[in-house]
Amino acid sequence: MKRLVIFTLALALFVVPCSGQRRSRPTARKLIQLTEPDTEGAITLQQALAKRRSVTQFTNEALKPSDISQLAWAGQGITETQKGLRTAPSLGEIYPIDLIFVTQEGTFTYDPTEHRLEQLSDQDIRISLASATSMPESVAGAPCSIILAGSTRKMSERFPDKARTYIYLEAGHIAQNIELQATALDLGSVAVAVFNTANVRKTCKLPRNEDPLYIVCVGHPATEGTVDADIGQIGAAGKKAALIIASQDFQDEELFGTKRVLDAAQMQTVIASTRRGVKRGVLGNLAEASVPIDRLKVQEYDAIIFIGGVGAAEYVMSPTALNVARETVRNGKVLAAIGVAPTILANAGVLAGIRATSFPSEQGVLIQANAIYTGNPVERDRFIITANSPAAAVPFARVIVETVAVR
Repeated sequence: MKRLVIFTLALALFVVPCSGQRRSRPTARKLIQLTEPDTEGAITLQQALAKRRSVTQFTNEALKPSDISQLAWAGQGITETQKGLRTAPSLGEIYPIDLIFVTQEGTFTYDPTEHRLEQLSDQDIRISLASATSMPESVAGAPCSIILAGSTRKMSERFPDKARTYIYLEAGHIAQNIELQATALDLGSVAVAVFNTANVRKTCKLPRNEDPLYIVCVGHPATEGTVDADIGQIGAAGKKAALIIASQDFQDEELFGTKRVLDAAQMQTVIASTRRGVKRGVLGNLAEASVPIDRLKVQEYDAIIFIGGVGAAEYVMSPTALNVARETVRNGKVLAAIGVAPTILANAGVLAGIRATSFPSEQGVLIQANAIYTGNPVERDRFIITANSPAAAVPFARVIVETVAVR
């Protein structure tokens, strides 16, 4: 996006912020002129249909400006200038749906008439957005997520009885166009339909008359060999980490998202729990614990990591778990916790004066334990690392790897 030509309006315009974070509001809205779309393409429609598959993991490579241009055009680009007809059909030519691009460089809305982006925020809200969805790792890891936000009010003026049905059908047309275009660009994509509407609206500060309808994540597909490949260069190979999960209802994405990054860094990992054996996560995924927590030898590991989930409540007042946390700090090892699990560290008395974060429900517990609560996705203070949600699992794990490597 940095290579795009940026124009700034001479007059100050009202800016609709699209960030869940506090920031200073600019007095002018930046306009980013997109490159001309390619209407020919390198592959046929039939080839794109045959090749398209959902991709849930992406590399860190940013999309090229030409990629952003093509995706925007495929979703809502104007293909007939006299009537303003677009790539996706709209009943009654109402076009009630806006495309909002969420990237590392900020949040943008697409203006089909001028084929340009208008910057709404310069903050990276991907993790905040991810925490409101059913696929947080995909949303947090994608270099670009496109929110389809629609105004039912616009549609109901013409079709009062079928407005919601028609607007969702229209969102489906647009999403399919975007995904096929992504395939033609040799990119991966996945459509996310399950999310907390209120939280997505709040994170992006959408107008009251607009609802988020669909989210399409787009990026360069990550294969088993490329996922977090850069992590392997940090120097954590041979280091050991123990991930502690509940005997049931651990948070699946917090465990597997964290473990995937540690594995990519060539760290040796073991899973500990109350007892050995197969454990089931909140989302139904299975993990096998090989070490009982009461036999966990802290001195043999470089990092001890508590995974959250509703089941983690069994460790909140557990003398064994609290002693593991205290012993980890006494031995100068890396101590980490994610989601609701930082409460375990708070109750162990190791967070006093430490900058920390957690799932919002645990804020009071951390403050009572004299932690400096920030609410940020990830916090590191000395050798203590905390994270606030499943969406932060990947950056959480990256910080663990980086800390272990330099410890």
